[in-house]
Amino acid sequence: MISSIFGRTKPINYIILLVFLFFFYWFVHFFIFQKSYSPEQLLGQTAILGFLSFSIFVVNFIALRNKITGGNSLAILFYTLLIVLFPEVLIDPNAILCSFFLLLAIRRILSFRSLKNLKLKIFDASFWILIASLFYDWAILYLIVVLVAIYFYEPKNFTNWLVPFAAIIAMVLIMLAVLALSNNMEFLWNHYFFDFQFNAVYFYDWSNSTILFLYVSIVLLCGFLAFLKLGSVGVGKIVTMRLIVLFFFIGLLVKVLKSAPDTHPILITFFPAVVFITTYVQSIKKDSVREIILMVSVVVPFIVFLTNALMK
Repeated sequence: MISSIFGRTKPINYIILLVFLFFFYWFVHFFIFQKSYSPEQLLGQTAILGFLSFSIFVVNFIALRNKITGGNSLAILFYTLLIVLFPEVLIDPNAILCSFFLLLAIRRILSFRSLKNLKLKIFDASFWILIASLFYDWAILYLIVVLVAIYFYEPKNFTNWLVPFAAIIAMVLIMLAVLALSNNMEFLWNHYFFDFQFNAVYFYDWSNSTILFLYVSIVLLCGFLAFLKLGSVGVGKIVTMRLIVLFFFIGLLVKVLKSAPDTHPILITFFPAVVFITTYVQSIKKDSVREIILMVSVVVPFIVFLTNALMK
């Protein structure tokens, strides 16, 4: 049943997931974390929900345009299910905004493969990452992905290596102008502090640590199996998957470095995670086995969510 619905790219898939995400977003805010907002804050939260909803379209666009997954909607299904598994990401607007701009960056990075307008794509990817770093300072580490992608695709052109620095200069000049107009020049010094915010309480909690451990283990297992399946395909797709692996590990690093009680950067690892999971599920030949795995994938996040909600 799940395969028949999300096994293809149909408008109804977007409607189902976006409607669910809309109600789940507000349910988490008002009933799970018992938030209350003024009318102005409510408008701001609605805008954040808009960015999250648009992220669904970006995830699907990247997966289909770069032929990372087949012609289906499984990637956005798993993306939504991961949000159910980690509902705390919904109360962290910085996580949602940072993740959104990183998705725009990875979209450009994966398009390096065509080598068309490469310098423009390098600049765009670097610029989006710098914007993402305005929400999590450690997100600037994703510039490493840009440099690795240059090394993979066109390392001999020296000017390619200079483009990320041009993006940094452009971003700094724009930020200085904006901050000068808003009389907030100390923002850059206060924001890019790069301190190590390790939330020991989060990791010592058996529920949080168990879910995180299982999540990382399942993603790595699916990634390993996905690479085994890619052994007979072209080098281009293997390079793409390597970049996505790097994207995932940097996300985990940011999670550790930025694990304060009010920050939940695990959201930025969801895109590479759904790529690995979707690739593995697609590789299952038997329809009955694939359907069982999909049903388990849908049921388990809700069981975990309800269990944690009842325990609070």
